[in-house]
Amino acid sequence: MNAILFGATGMVGQGVLRECLLDPGVEKIVSIVRTPSGQQHPKLRELVHTNFFDYSAIERQLTGYDACFFSLGVSSAGMDEAKYTHLTYDLTLAAATTLARLNLQMTFVYVSGAGTDSTERGRSMWARVKGKTENDLLKLPFHAAYMFRPGFIQPLHGIRSRTKLYQFFYTALNPILPLLKSALPKSITTTEELGRAMINVARHGYPKPILETDDIVRAAS
Repeated sequence: MNAILFGATGMVGQGVLRECLLDPGVEKIVSIVRTPSGQQHPKLRELVHTNFFDYSAIERQLTGYDACFFSLGVSSAGMDEAKYTHLTYDLTLAAATTLARLNLQMTFVYVSGAGTDSTERGRSMWARVKGKTENDLLKLPFHAAYMFRPGFIQPLHGIRSRTKLYQFFYTALNPILPLLKSALPKSITTTEELGRAMINVARHGYPKPILETDDIVRAAS
């Protein structure tokens, strides 16, 4: 499998990248970044690109891929709907429509979130926008597309959230997270499970296009 990754520096993206580098079936992973991270691995190539709304300058470098793992995202806190839509819907569809045109056999895996509103009509602004994003991704002519809706994600293997408040809670809850995960298996997953599930679904498919936390845990095994 040759894959493209968006969001490699975020908590979810770090987990996906780690599992891709460990998986012998993933031969090449291209990480689309605004600035180089400095991370090096024989299978990893970082492609620096600053405009995530226009890929015309690098289209020739985006062909021949089997999968795309899209884990870019922003918090809706403090944003109005227009700005959040631009940074969530417009940004995601700009990449996806380009990749769908260039790679008809690609499987596109998008990380959304628990509570996403597929009707696009609910009260929660972020959930409506995420729902519209999911719905329109599923209309694109990919070989397949899957929407991942994780709930609480436990970071493993030294992975940290770039959002200080989130990392504070992860650190505070870390001693009891194994117990919480055992008690609430449908609400909690890990960065390792999420990464493994995304690879497995891209490789083998899944019975339905939208995966909640329990589906993610099942797909990871």
